Amino acid sequence: MKIVETYSHLNGLEYLIVHRPGLWKEVQQVIKMVDAKACRTKISKEVRMQGELKYSPIEMNKKFTELLGDKKWKESRVSYWVTRGEKLIRSTMALPPEEQKKQIEAAGEQPIFSYNQTDFVKERVAIEVQFGKYAFVAYDLFVKHLAFYVRDEIDVGIEILPMKSLQSEMSSGPGYYEGELYNVIRNGRGVPAVPLVMIGVAP
Repeated sequence: MKIVETYSHLNGLEYLIVHRPGLWKEVQQVIKMVDAKACRTKISKEVRMQGELKYSPIEMNKKFTELLGDKKWKESRVSYWVTRGEKLIRSTMALPPEEQKKQIEAAGEQPIFSYNQTDFVKERVAIEVQFGKYAFVAYDLFVKHLAFYVRDEIDVGIEILPMKSLQSEMSSGPGYYEGELYNVIRNGRGVPAVPLVMIGVAP
């Protein structure tokens, strides 16, 4: 695979180049090592594409997982407690999870356990490889990376997406770089409030 486009949100790419050049090099190497042709294994069952051979999101994800795992990128979780009251959530948000639970209980409310998980984290950089449904991309960009950043677990998030040219050779549904770039830019310079690098890839 190759990198076709990159977009640096809140100087995410500049941060990597200056502070984590080794990690940025690893990301580029991994993308280059993914053999997209070997992942063209899915026979479409959709009416308009029935019988056509498409790129398999599952196979592409497997390859990224294997290659990033070889370079010691690991899964990470950020746990927290939520409740129904806005003021209570605001007052507990910055606290450690165990303290959040205590304060919610002390206020007479029910604490509800929740977490955000990301597949690949290394040296305070998170990667999401997203060949799934377009709704998952928005969750990554506007919720997941931000959650890790706010909890001081990462300094920058990386989102790897198919270019439209690749997405059109997959079954319908996945998000694609050009569309998600539009969504980020439409929200304004400061949203989401986390440094990001969006990467558009193609075979």
